[in-house]
Amino acid sequence: MSDGDDSAALWKVNRTIHELVKDRGYQVADEEINMSLADFKAQYANNGGTVDRNQLNFFTNARTDPSDQIFVFFSDEKSVGVKTMRKLLNILEEKNIAKGIIIFPGTMTSSARKVISAMQARFRLEEFAEADLLVNITHHKLVPRHEVLDPEQKKLLLERYRLKETQLPRIQLADPIARYYGLRRGQVVKITRPSETSGRYASYRICF
Repeated sequence: MSDGDDSAALWKVNRTIHELVKDRGYQVADEEINMSLADFKAQYANNGGTVDRNQLNFFTNARTDPSDQIFVFFSDEKSVGVKTMRKLLNILEEKNIAKGIIIFPGTMTSSARKVISAMQARFRLEEFAEADLLVNITHHKLVPRHEVLDPEQKKLLLERYRLKETQLPRIQLADPIARYYGLRRGQVVKITRPSETSGRYASYRICF
């Protein structure tokens, strides 16, 4: 990939991750999402046109709870290993942030993924390859609207239809939509689709 292609791809990735964070309820400036490629290059690329991924790092807080913060970390390492994960963990500890997303240009080693599992009691860590974020999957015309229910909404849903959790259709943790919204086991998502007869109809799935 040439430097020009690299900056254009990172511009798309940067836009998608800001949209993802915003869709999860965190504060994101519209300027970050609507930034043109020219403005992106002017702000983040050097004279040679190469983007410094470290400059793309950012953290923000939830719109309804300032104490709920998330840090997005761009790694320039082609194969993310334990060393890079320790670097991310050090930043989270220093900033006292419990949630982190790491984005990388290539792959992640099995050892690095074990760090995510080993630290899940203290930190909520998620990982995305840049290729996963070139396009925002929720904007695809065939993808219906998804809305994550809060615990009270989930409770009301189960009571209203007299359902047990096990009776709800399922969505897997590894599903791209589940990953986009950062779903956790037991969370329910409302899916709204257009209907020829009633205008639209809603269905529900539980993450497992």
